[in-house]
Amino acid sequence: MAIVQALPNSFKKQLLDGDQDFSTAGAGGDKFKLALYVSTATLGAATTSYTTAGQVSSSGTGYTTGGLALVNSGTSLVSTTAFTDFADLSFQNVTLTARGCLIYNTSFSNSAVAVLNFGADKTATSGTFTIQFPAFTNTSAIIRIA
Repeated sequence: MAIVQALPNSFKKQLLDGDQDFSTAGAGGDKFKLALYVSTATLGAATTSYTTAGQVSSSGTGYTTGGLALVNSGTSLVSTTAFTDFADLSFQNVTLTARGCLIYNTSFSNSAVAVLNFGADKTATSGTFTIQFPAFTNTSAIIRIA
């Protein structure tokens, strides 16, 4: 079992089918969430949708099953690269350890969008656990198509 960073295969097909909409929420775009997972979770390119298997548990009040809603940055195109990103996300008042996360689309059957591996277990103890996304640029955004 492992968390392997990937854009799931099902997500790639859904993009071509027009099933995923990354327009900002105010422009009618889909809604996305981020759930945290422990090192024994099995997530990767074959992940098709959100799952509770391997999800973290928290002794605080800031993390519940399913994670939290993300704020989408919309889409952009610079040169030959299209990209999208999300605002940083903080889980407050938590005690938890996470190895990775799953971004998923709640507007489209909880379909998997991206699996992220943190590279090591990350911990918060009676505090804030923050996911810091890269800059919204064609060379840094979390999802880029070149």
